[in-house]
Amino acid sequence: MSIQIVEVLNQRKRKEFVNLPFKLYKDNKFWVPPFKAGELELLMPDKNPAFDFCKAKFWLAYENGKTVGRIGAIVNNLSIEKQGEKIGRITRMEFIDKYEVSEKLFSVAEEWLKSEEMIGVNGPLGFSSLDHAGLLIEGQEYLPSMASDYHFAYYEDHFERLAFEKEIDWLEFRINLPEETPAKAIRVAELIQKRYGLQTINFTTKKELEPYKEKIFKVFNDAFADLFGTFKLPENLIRFYISKYFPILNPRYVKIILDKEDKLVGFIIALPSLSKALQKAKGKLFPFGWWHLKKALENPSEMDLMLTGVDHDCQKLGFVSILMNELLKTSNSDGLRFAETTGMLENNHVAIQLWKSFDHVQHKRKRCYRKMF
Repeated sequence: MSIQIVEVLNQRKRKEFVNLPFKLYKDNKFWVPPFKAGELELLMPDKNPAFDFCKAKFWLAYENGKTVGRIGAIVNNLSIEKQGEKIGRITRMEFIDKYEVSEKLFSVAEEWLKSEEMIGVNGPLGFSSLDHAGLLIEGQEYLPSMASDYHFAYYEDHFERLAFEKEIDWLEFRINLPEETPAKAIRVAELIQKRYGLQTINFTTKKELEPYKEKIFKVFNDAFADLFGTFKLPENLIRFYISKYFPILNPRYVKIILDKEDKLVGFIIALPSLSKALQKAKGKLFPFGWWHLKKALENPSEMDLMLTGVDHDCQKLGFVSILMNELLKTSNSDGLRFAETTGMLENNHVAIQLWKSFDHVQHKRKRCYRKMF
């Protein structure tokens, strides 16, 4: 029986869309499942504020009545406005290792994007830079952080067979944390802090962090706006992400810098690794998922470096070294010996050089592809 493609038009199909990776990766010990409720929310126009500036459609593939693939396509008007060309996005593709399945899924997504007057497509990319991005092409033998993605190795062959070409890669690193911060690093950070009259702020409670949430995202927008695949997040989307992510933060792993006028000019957000806890939760917060997360947050064994941002005018002044030194104090006090970075663009040499100053391994690579129609 041939492959059938069905558009996702109701909640039952959305749930089927979200559930498919749980079936495909069921026996894979490296896949880290997201929470199903959160993934479902992102597909719903009345829940996800990104639909204020995006159009999106999603499809499922069936063979003999069994779900064997999925794909989404996005027209992101803010991204198109920034880059100045009508390039659509593919997102959330998952499929069995069968060319007929991937061909039909990509074909329906591309045809819809053409109908929306797109001249090409790139991806995998999500609704924003805080959504799914990149195809994992190296590092399938490593556990990803909760902010990264995992894909079967055969996906790369399917993309290339379908005439997609590399646009850019993201690199991820595993860091061996020093037991003590090197004396030289401490001296350099102290000199920078004194030269610019900076103040570092540490937190112990979420209440202390509360006044800085929007300010952190303001710096995030400023720091990331020029990077590939990004655009300035609107206020309603910022509030959405704050409500989504801040409740799971351990405030001790958030560090900020204020300048002499008490303006927030830099931040680093890390998180005790939740990957193993998410595997145990199996996509559900209840009845026991919350308990696995609580244990991981309170008794960390390693951490994920989620986001680092510095005000655009201060990005070459060494402020990240101050933030990292403060974070190392916390990780050392908790006995952590490893950290995972999230993806950083292969041409972001300043960020890459920072992690290369540690004992490290560059163990994962994710790719964004492009195809012109």
